This record gives sequence, structure tokens and C-alpha cells, in this order.
Amino acid sequence: MSIKKLKPITPGQRFRIVNRFDQITNCNPEKTLVKGKCKSGGRNNTGKMTMRYFGGGHKRKYRKIDFKRKKFGVPAIIKSIEYDPNRSSFISLLHYKDGEKRYIISINGFKVGQEIISGENVPLRIGNSTFLSKIPLGTNISCIEIKPGQGAKIARSAGSFAQLFAKDEKYATIKLPSGEIRMIMVKCMATIGEISNADHQLEKYGKAGKKRNFGRRPRTRGVAMNPVDHPMGGGEGKASGGIPRSRTGKPSKGFRTRSKKRFSNKYILQRRKK
Repeated sequence: MSIKKLKPITPGQRFRIVNRFDQITNCNPEKTLVKGKCKSGGRNNTGKMTMRYFGGGHKRKYRKIDFKRKKFGVPAIIKSIEYDPNRSSFISLLHYKDGEKRYIISINGFKVGQEIISGENVPLRIGNSTFLSKIPLGTNISCIEIKPGQGAKIARSAGSFAQLFAKDEKYATIKLPSGEIRMIMVKCMATIGEISNADHQLEKYGKAGKKRNFGRRPRTRGVAMNPVDHPMGGGEGKASGGIPRSRTGKPSKGFRTRSKKRFSNKYILQRRKK
């Protein structure tokens, strides 16, 4: 995967860094695995705006992704690697030996024609999905389940992966991309390897119009508002409002929202870095 810096032919391209999309092999999605995606524009079912600065953007189609990988023992061939507008990572189209087609999250190192499989006793190669109890210690894993059979929930974004630290009869200890160390049941499944498109974090939009393509409208700073509109509004000149906070008064930096009574707190051995 690689990126390129555009020449400053226009002001919008001066600082823009884009993805080369070298891994992409197909531009048209599989028609049987896509469906329409509606936009709310930040409004609820009564038409009231509940989220500000949402709206517009390019039309998208949703690709149905197989996060469970429950087709055990059936080999599949990677037919293509495609772009997905709904996530930062790439996706891969699989053709199973029984004729079924499915999308999965693409793993770094995937090649067209490569064979992958999921199950209990499978070869330890990138892209293969199996239970945590069958994966050796120190392996980089991704698309990890939190509950058995629930489907992948952890390490699904571009370039992310977790590391398997320790195992016992019931729980496995993994280090998450955030730095958190927690326990997960060994009956949960995970995919071997790291998520594709690791250079996604190096991209720069370069202009405000690129953000509009994603459906984000211009955001008004709180200090530019009046006192009746925002806790940080008002003042003479460029005087700021003190502690950074949201419109409803909640601190916007360093404010922990996780409940102290949450049932899964006992599985977290070390919290993520502040």
C-alpha cells in the first residue's frame, strides 16, 4: 500500500495526500451483496435535528460483510479486493467452493487467487479464521469477537490489529489497538493477520470540500457563539470561554463516560492510555 502527495496545481491540492489504491482490483461491487443506504441528515423520525453538522455527501451503497465467518471447512478463493465507502479498510470478495459469494474485511497481504478457510483445525495463515484457543501466543489477530458467535467487533478498522498475550482453559488475554489489555473467552473467533490499508492514517483531505463528500457540514466553534447558544460563547474580542465543553455542558477533553458498574469491567486488566 502506498500514498502520494499531489502537486500544488490548485490551493486544494497543495497539502493533499491521497491513497494510490494499489491493492484495489475491482471497482464494481457484487450486485447480490449490496443494498441501498438511506441518509437521515441528522434528523430523527419526527424530522427534528438531533445531530448538528450532518447532511449531504456522496450517495453510497452498503456492502454486506460476513463478520461471523461461520462457513466452517469450506475453502474460498479471493476473487477481488475492493474499496468500501462505509469503512476505512478494504474488503475482499470470496468465492466458496460450493458457489456462495461473501464479502469479508481484507487482511494485509491478501492476493487475488489466494485460498482461505475458517474452522477449528485450519492452517495458521493470514486470512484464516479460527478460535482463540487454537491460535499460538504472540500472533497478530484482527476481527475479534467479544461474545462467542456474535461476530467480529474488535480491530476492524484500517491497519489495526491485536496481540494474543496469554491463554488458560476459559479466557485469552489480548492487547487491543488502544493499548488496553483485556480477557476474552477462548471460544471467540478471530482472524489471523492485520487489517489492510494501514496508510489510511497518513491521508490528508487538503480542502473543506472533501469533508463535504463524506456528509460533514461546516462546524461552528463554540467561542464564536453568543452566551445563550453555548457555554463557551460571549466575551470581548477573542476571549475564550474557559474549560472546553459541549453545548450541553459536558467536558469535551479527558472526560470518561464508561460506567463504573459496567459488567465487563472485571475483564479489563489494564485500561488504555489516557
